[in-house]
Amino acid sequence: MLLGAHVPAADPLAAARDREAEVIQIFLSSPRQWAPPKPRANLEEVRDSPLPVYVHSPYLLNLAAADPTVRARSRELLQATCHAAADIGADGVVVHGGQVSKGEEDAIGITRWVEALRRLETRVPVLLEDTAGGPSAVARRTDQLARLWEALSPLAVPFGLCLDTCHLHAAGEDLVEATTRLKALIGRIDLVHVNDSRDAAGSGRDRHENLGEGQLDPDTLVEAVRVADAPAVVETPGDTAGQAADLAWLRRRLPR
Repeated sequence: MLLGAHVPAADPLAAARDREAEVIQIFLSSPRQWAPPKPRANLEEVRDSPLPVYVHSPYLLNLAAADPTVRARSRELLQATCHAAADIGADGVVVHGGQVSKGEEDAIGITRWVEALRRLETRVPVLLEDTAGGPSAVARRTDQLARLWEALSPLAVPFGLCLDTCHLHAAGEDLVEATTRLKALIGRIDLVHVNDSRDAAGSGRDRHENLGEGQLDPDTLVEAVRVADAPAVVETPGDTAGQAADLAWLRRRLPR
């Protein structure tokens, strides 16, 4: 099992060395702006590295949004992100499940996802990530993720699944049970975001904490990662020192 971290994009390979990361995740553009990725000075270095690289799409993307302008901008930015991810040889582009408007059913959000991915051109898989909270979230619960997966399955576009341990906890899911169930329903998990949580189970709050220092039971967290059996990336606080300590924490507890 490869263990790694979400690292700064300026020099991701150096950041990986500093953290002893075996896999990395980066942003290719600002996570809080609609600006598309710009050409990278270190494109060839990243592309030629043996490290697997995952790209996290900007947080603003909402393919399930009721507003057609937001959906259109989300599709355009996702398309640009997928093209840029292909240029660096990325293994996947992570996308949050998004939100419908208050009062709308999950089904309409799933329909909007299908429409968006049907029009997407990419050879890099789009990895659906479970969402931390909110009653309007399309992919908060495991049953929602399973329905979204089933709806997308007939499409030609490559896609996969990214599970976030903090998000599952925030949604009130049992980590091991949810991971086991999704793996049985879907057949695989492609990436795990390993994060502890500052908040109680079912809070709906997405506030990451360093491993072993939050509200998640350490043994349960480790078992969920083991069951997922996929590359695991920490998105925890503390920059280099904090993430290096979290990776060491995982290595002490996981079979190698």
